[in-house]
Amino acid sequence: MPEKHLYEYAVIRVVPRVEREEFINVGLLLFCKRQKYLRMAFQVPAAKIRLLCPEFDIDQLETNLMSFTRISAGEPNSGPIAAFETAERFRWLTAVRSSSIQTSRPHPGFSTDLDQTFEKLYAELVL
Repeated sequence: MPEKHLYEYAVIRVVPRVEREEFINVGLLLFCKRQKYLRMAFQVPAAKIRLLCPEFDIDQLETNLMSFTRISAGEPNSGPIAAFETAERFRWLTAVRSSSIQTSRPHPGFSTDLDQTFEKLYAELVL
């Protein structure tokens, strides 16, 4: 029987107007401490975002989300946060913030295949 791994995931949201608290899901983070697994993916639905805020800076959003991607991957030259251990990077990325990029609170689950679980959650929650 395949081993089940405890994981946590958080949905990445864009909040075009923070004061209105309306958001659009744009990405997903999935973390498993035991496997030292941290994966992130995103998509930017520009037309949907502009419905909530026509003047929203889509280019800056993409730049910021790429920073999230590099930090989650622990890429060298991506700043001091990217050098943290996997769990610390996940906690930093999912910390509560009042900015245009926010995350849901982390949710737990069990998986025998983390990549397959990521794909399923991404399709359900982001696409």
